[in-house]
Amino acid sequence: MTPAPHPGFDTDALAVYLQQHVDGFRGPLDAIKFKGGQSNPTYRIDAASGCYVLRRKPAGKLLASAHAVDREYRVLCALRHSAVPIAQPLHLCEDDSVIGSAFYLMSYVPGRVHWDPSLPEFAPAQRETVYHAAVDTLIELARLDPTAVGLGDYGKPGNYFARQISRWSEQYRASETEAIPAMDRLIATLPGAAPADDGRIALVHGDFRLDNLMWSEQQELLAVVDWELSTLGHPLADLGYFCMALRLPRNPVLPGLAGLDRVSLGIPAEAALLGRFGDATGLDPGDAWPFHLAFHFFRLAAIAQGVMKRALQGNASNEQALAAGRMASTIAQMGWEVLDTPA
Repeated sequence: MTPAPHPGFDTDALAVYLQQHVDGFRGPLDAIKFKGGQSNPTYRIDAASGCYVLRRKPAGKLLASAHAVDREYRVLCALRHSAVPIAQPLHLCEDDSVIGSAFYLMSYVPGRVHWDPSLPEFAPAQRETVYHAAVDTLIELARLDPTAVGLGDYGKPGNYFARQISRWSEQYRASETEAIPAMDRLIATLPGAAPADDGRIALVHGDFRLDNLMWSEQQELLAVVDWELSTLGHPLADLGYFCMALRLPRNPVLPGLAGLDRVSLGIPAEAALLGRFGDATGLDPGDAWPFHLAFHFFRLAAIAQGVMKRALQGNASNEQALAAGRMASTIAQMGWEVLDTPA
């Protein structure tokens, strides 16, 4: 976390508001901004009544449908009694006048975030435990019935990949700051490479990676955070995104595992992760796996481009936003290569 003596909003006004709307909340309060996160700024709220977490929309002009904290809050409410671990939702405020943008308050989870997927401080057996726990949570998401938890209308059913390719192509074009040939090729090629829709529908997190998971000291997964990109989609979607870390380069902004001896580190191979997921869910991407990977490289590149656009406009929520945005070209090229030469 980084100190935020001036978090950009009136903490006294926030304290008054929360005392009126959240049972048991008592001010005064201090706000400390969490490091990381290129999208919705997130703060630890230390109040007289305890510790909380506040997540808000960023300031400035935003792309349509982006930074939807109300959707995040709805998902947390739906999952509060499920097998998917989350921080407990406490209150949603859509009144911009309180702190300048919509926000929600949730419980504070006293866990750890692993920013480096190589888990350098762990022994091989501990690394295996972490990766298996992450995949097991993806299995629970795949098993979850969205309709049963009140999310039956959370997204459009069917044709998930076609809709996502169209959406992120539009988002990329709206935030484009320079030509990226690999993105142009992916936008042109991915629609025809998508597998036929098989009718499977699941709640998709949309940004499922190790640094969006909270862990105990015993490697127990305590909470999945950052549900901003969640929607209804295909249950294989989060698995493809999670496995990108095995292929991303070693980079301080978007650290991956490429070039490391994952066997000696104890990090399961990609095939083993797919097998664990497939054995529990009956889902096997088969020959479509290169598409799944390429799709997620494309999507991540579009997200990085959006971060770059906000950074140039002065609206980014993190000081590393420019560096993250500059990764768009590299990520897009990786997506094209895996699609063009899947072997």
